[in-house]
Amino acid sequence: MALVSTTTVASSSYHCDPHFPAARSWCRPRSRGGGRRLAVVARVSAPREESAAAATAAGERGKYSYEVDSLIDRLSNLAPRGSIARCLETARHRLTLQDFAAVYREFSRRGDWQRSVRLFKYMQRQSWCRPDEHIHAIVIGVLGRQGPALLDKCLEVFHDLPADSRTALSYTSLIAAYARNALHEEARALLDQMKAAGVAPTAATYNTVLAACARATDPPVPFDMLLGLFAEMRHDVSPAVRPDLTTYNTLLAAAAVRSLNDQAEMLLRAMLEAGVLPDTASYRHIVDAFARAGDLSRVAELFREMADTGHTPDPSAYLGLMEAHTRVGATAEAVAVLRQMQADGCAPTAATYRVLLDLYGRQGRFDGVRELFREMRTAVPPDTATYNVLFSVFGDGGFFKEVVELFHDMLRTGIEPDMETCEGVLVACGQGGLHEDAREVLDYITKEGMVPTAKAYTGLVEALGHAAMYEEAYVAFNMMTEIGSLPTIETYNSLANVFAKGGLFQEAESIFSRMTNSAGIQKNKDSFDALIEAYCQGAQLDDAVKAYMEMRKSRFNPDERSLEGVLNAYCIAGVIDESKEQFEEIQSNMAVPSIIAYCMMLSLYARNDRWADAYDLLEEMKTNRASSTHQVIASMIQGEYDDSSNWQMVEYALDSSNLEGCDYSLRFFNALLDVLWWFGQKARAARVLDHAVNSGLFPELSRDTKLVWSLDVHRMSVGGALVAVSVWLNKLYARLKGEKDLPQLASVVVLRGKMEKSTITRGLPIAKVVYSFLNDTLSSSFHYPKWNKGRIICLKSQLKKLQAAIDSSNGAAVPGFVHMTDSRLPSPGSKIYTREPLVENGAAHSGDESSVEEKESELLAL
Repeated sequence: MALVSTTTVASSSYHCDPHFPAARSWCRPRSRGGGRRLAVVARVSAPREESAAAATAAGERGKYSYEVDSLIDRLSNLAPRGSIARCLETARHRLTLQDFAAVYREFSRRGDWQRSVRLFKYMQRQSWCRPDEHIHAIVIGVLGRQGPALLDKCLEVFHDLPADSRTALSYTSLIAAYARNALHEEARALLDQMKAAGVAPTAATYNTVLAACARATDPPVPFDMLLGLFAEMRHDVSPAVRPDLTTYNTLLAAAAVRSLNDQAEMLLRAMLEAGVLPDTASYRHIVDAFARAGDLSRVAELFREMADTGHTPDPSAYLGLMEAHTRVGATAEAVAVLRQMQADGCAPTAATYRVLLDLYGRQGRFDGVRELFREMRTAVPPDTATYNVLFSVFGDGGFFKEVVELFHDMLRTGIEPDMETCEGVLVACGQGGLHEDAREVLDYITKEGMVPTAKAYTGLVEALGHAAMYEEAYVAFNMMTEIGSLPTIETYNSLANVFAKGGLFQEAESIFSRMTNSAGIQKNKDSFDALIEAYCQGAQLDDAVKAYMEMRKSRFNPDERSLEGVLNAYCIAGVIDESKEQFEEIQSNMAVPSIIAYCMMLSLYARNDRWADAYDLLEEMKTNRASSTHQVIASMIQGEYDDSSNWQMVEYALDSSNLEGCDYSLRFFNALLDVLWWFGQKARAARVLDHAVNSGLFPELSRDTKLVWSLDVHRMSVGGALVAVSVWLNKLYARLKGEKDLPQLASVVVLRGKMEKSTITRGLPIAKVVYSFLNDTLSSSFHYPKWNKGRIICLKSQLKKLQAAIDSSNGAAVPGFVHMTDSRLPSPGSKIYTREPLVENGAAHSGDESSVEEKESELLAL
């Protein structure tokens, strides 16, 4: 039996020994009572760990005889100065040396060398249980595992054995002790001493010395010296010394580390000539040797030669070669390995296809992933691991709905998902805002008897947040702790991001306070990014800049999102110099600023009538050779892609943002809608908004019941909110013109959360601008109710007046309350937004609001 595992050649310690066979694993088949699986618990408390340890100990006890179990228990409970003789007194005549060997193996497993030494010394003094060579070898192995400090004790035990009783067993055990502690020269000296004493080495002895020499690094042992030991083994007349699989794998691993591809090929040929079949480790070392030498093509030739001579490599060989190609991104070569594998008559496995599926996914070749998966289904049934790769690939690629479809396909084909599967699907649902699908997956987890992990709940929280379902997200967050899945920093950040998108900065602050004070978790860069966004959307611009400065003081390096968050704060505040400086910092840190950053600057220039600067920035986008999306968006803003054929290019550019997930898409469309509004491109903005809604963004935007016609713009930019209000008012016009049954009120939601109760709400940018726009358009029909400061409402009585005014227009061809047309782009020097207004924005309506009386009978119906 081989002494040294082939996987330990380049390792710092040995993991196997001929005297200590691996403990048997007592595994029960997974229970399926009621069709449910055993719970998979992500986190367990300390008492649970202790219970598990006790259960393990009870399970281990059953593998020994009653006498051995009893002796192990008595020795384990023995005081440091307790009498071993008393422990053995009752079982003195019932224990054999094999029983003592079992006791030593158990102590070795526990690392309890002190009790092993005490028991050994007791046995030395007794005639009825005097240790034989096997016991000596075991004790040497126990001591050798404890480090160089106990090597002297190993020698003492070895010398306690009479010279005429020493065989290859005891010598090999002592050599292994030195080899395990990286003393290869001493190990070789012991081999020579062994030969001089007339003791014939075995293959295990040579393998131990070979492994020690192969992993020596300071200085490394020349490969020729290893080949010298190999030659001794080959020319030895004893069959017990012939090189075996461990020998060849040790040498192949050494050749791979030294990039000796020629020697690796020579060893492979010698291996086949000797009738030793390579295993997975052999092929891996061969591939590594040629990969380090930069000659992977030769490996394919070797495999072909082997197949031609009747030694077709197994699937693991081709898999190793394929993985080597994927590590350097050589897609064509990796696919060629698959085709060669099929041509050589070696059936691909699921693992073979998984490697290629992952490679295609990392390169963004999603059509290739789909085609390869279809091929796989005709060749080998996909397994759970294959679907997990697909979920990761399509989730990272932004194909979130496809992940859900694959999950249902997996269930239909009878493949059983594991927790990793469910986590992958929930993460995709979170990024794509698929809250209904996320709930279904969570229901599946609980019905199958599994315990959802923190990662699974994080996906659910994120999915609910993208639908602005704040209460449901918070309930899901609290439910985690009730079932024992403690939130991670990713969970806290996800929930804070939920609040940040809607400007609920007080709720975001509360979450991070709970994270820091209760959970003891400190904020990371993503935490600060969420805070910055929450403050910007909530118009707390000074706090946004302070959060950024705190992030820098905490030594977190800002990324693109961090820098854009600060740029957003400056642009909302309307400070041009600071915004330009921040934009230049983005340009210096990123190869190309994102479309979001460009749109923020364009909106700022437009609101300040800096049209020359705006057109220069648009020209910079149009001449950007690194991104066609920048070119398309800039041309669209200027009205160059309005016809149906060119608009398809715009839709493609808009769809590309959806692949980044809802988090990015929401910021992208908000920035783009803001630009289009301030540039006067209302019709174009309406088309972009319609595309965003059809893509699943802003699901809370419009909600109509018999009682309320509602529009929710609290997660939108100022320009985006005005676009949405304009479209909604025109729909309101059409409904007032055609419907008789009116709701109790029409409502525009501008804020949610704790700020709904604050009196400063109407002074915030979105609330102020939307309120002014509504009353400029409909002459004081809308007002703030006393019961909620985050809504601007129009009562049924006012709706009837609007309806009467429409009916009295004698059928005039009016498309709606707001003319949604694209204005001609202003020329440089034009003053549109910065000229002196006759009445301060919104001031003309302050007196009208008090004249609107809320009818209790109308509000009570709600």
